[in-house]
Amino acid sequence: MGFIRKIFDVLSKNIINLSRPIFTFEDNTLKFKLDSQHYYTFDLNNYETKTRHDSYVLEAYTIKSENLFVEYVNVDHDVTWNALSSSLFINLFKEKFPINSMHIVEKKEFENYEFITYKINDDFTLNFIFINELHKDIFIIEKNADLYTNLLKSFIKDYTYNFDIKQELEFDINISIVKENALHGYFKLDN
Repeated sequence: MGFIRKIFDVLSKNIINLSRPIFTFEDNTLKFKLDSQHYYTFDLNNYETKTRHDSYVLEAYTIKSENLFVEYVNVDHDVTWNALSSSLFINLFKEKFPINSMHIVEKKEFENYEFITYKINDDFTLNFIFINELHKDIFIIEKNADLYTNLLKSFIKDYTYNFDIKQELEFDINISIVKENALHGYFKLDN
């Protein structure tokens, strides 16, 4: 009987670990699941949050601080994106800001994570982190490279960020794919 109990305990622990979200925001901290037992946490100070609403979305919000922008989108179970969510977000970004050129200078992918550094207008770099879960997408833009570098080091221990960081980025990053859905139709019911 003890053996069966141990097997049940191990199985239930594994199921609980697998079902934990990959990304959470609570108590002024962004928390990223790296594997079933390890997490990376990133503390936020002086930030603003906005709840976003759309009929296709169960939960959505944006977080904005001086160097970081996050949009969290949890769509309903019978909703799909009309294209790759990260591509839609990049297109919205390009539409909203004065961008003449935008090209990838670095791209790394790990299971649910995608790290991309873009050279914008041949003048400055921006770091994007895309996280996807079942029915959830997280879009992160970072002006400096603190979160980007440290989270990436959780996957590549000897990672080094090799791009110039210009803090004097003039435009305010404050966009929302959920807010723009009515105009662009990013979501649809899964038939």
